[in-house]
Amino acid sequence: MDIQATKLELLKIILENENSEFIQRVSDFVKNEKKDFWDELSSSEQNEIEKGIEDLNQGKRISYDSFLKKIS
Repeated sequence: MDIQATKLELLKIILENENSEFIQRVSDFVKNEKKDFWDELSSSEQNEIEKGIEDLNQGKRISYDSFLKKIS
């Protein structure tokens, strides 16, 4: 069975099932399988992003052209 057929079969099983506990367990499983990119970043990467957001919120911005000149 290919992946698309498997997905359709799972969807059919879920749609036909009226057991709320089963549906909740499937929902919990799917939610737990989703990976949040944030959790995959190192703490230093997270800190840099948070600092960047803080800088933006404080109005500290540079133009894209200035940025390109800075990194060139």
